[in-house]
Amino acid sequence: MMYEYAKRSFDVLASLVLLILLSPIFLIVAIAVRISGDGTIIFRQQRAGVNGRPFILCKFRTMRSDVDPFGESPKSGQDPRLTRIGRLLRESSLDELPQLFNVLKGDMSLVGPRPLYVAQIAEWSQNQKRRLDVKPGLTGLAQVTGRGALTIEQKLDLDVHYVEHRGLWLDIRIAFATAGLIFRRKSIYENRYSGQEYTRGQSKKVQN
Repeated sequence: MMYEYAKRSFDVLASLVLLILLSPIFLIVAIAVRISGDGTIIFRQQRAGVNGRPFILCKFRTMRSDVDPFGESPKSGQDPRLTRIGRLLRESSLDELPQLFNVLKGDMSLVGPRPLYVAQIAEWSQNQKRRLDVKPGLTGLAQVTGRGALTIEQKLDLDVHYVEHRGLWLDIRIAFATAGLIFRRKSIYENRYSGQEYTRGQSKKVQN
């Protein structure tokens, strides 16, 4: 499929260029994470890739090393699990930069459904599992549509919509929308995980 070939070619070229151009930022962030935290600079965690195949996702560490890496996502920047620099990295999305290496390697694409936990696949319907038909992305339709304001059900529906309508034009729209959201510093903190929740105590785990 011509689109898939063009998409992969662009992923390789763009990730290489971005890694070179952003190398000074990588260095600055790495030093800041090392100074402010007690864990490794890079946080690695297994996620579900295309067809559900596990891969290791990389991020700059934003939480203390002694917290549950599979716990629910922070609801605000005041979450005590976040390090001082971690809050800034999350809110600016700089913590996601190491995933450019995942894109270059081929585990991810620049645009696609965000990679979730492998264990979450069992919770999805057959239709929702269609999000696994494509590589996960650094950014996706759900992230530019509402991100933290959306429930997991809404995000999965948008992921499936992307799979059904994916193409060059949609990828370009998502890429430009992502850049706009980063500059406007839209909140990344989720309000609630699921539409089935009625109390905070019922919230589940998710990673944006």
